[in-house]
Amino acid sequence: MDIKQIQDLIRFVSKSGVNEVSIEQNDFKITIKTNQAPTYVTANLPSAEGAPVYMPPVATPTAPATPATAASEAPAADTSKLITVKSPMIGTFYRSSSPEKPMFVNVGDEIKPGSVICIIEAMKLFNEIESEVSGRVVKILVDNASPVEYDQPLFLVEPV
Repeated sequence: MDIKQIQDLIRFVSKSGVNEVSIEQNDFKITIKTNQAPTYVTANLPSAEGAPVYMPPVATPTAPATPATAASEAPAADTSKLITVKSPMIGTFYRSSSPEKPMFVNVGDEIKPGSVICIIEAMKLFNEIESEVSGRVVKILVDNASPVEYDQPLFLVEPV
């Protein structure tokens, strides 16, 4: 099983409503868990070609990530015209490529399609997430180094 198949499996598990999936092949075993109600699926797949790959179990957050809020935030603003940028996968959200590097985007920054807006680490792979919209970042909804779920809102963007 290659990394692309594993990422596809993670997306499938996230969308399907299944709580846990375990796959075992010769020297290869993978378990994917979510925070949803328990449902178990067991699969027997044919052996993968090539050398076996060890993948550690996927870490599952114990509670959903909560948006960062300012203590003196104004009353709820009209967000109907804002675009919500959502996470394309389960993993850990990072605003920069390393602690010493600048953030990819900050509130007030203009973004355009194809510009890197964050990184999501999934199973030791750092995936650059590119914007699919043009606009100005109005709000960042996730704290740096926080776990995120598939389809979880990450940014609010005002279209330009």
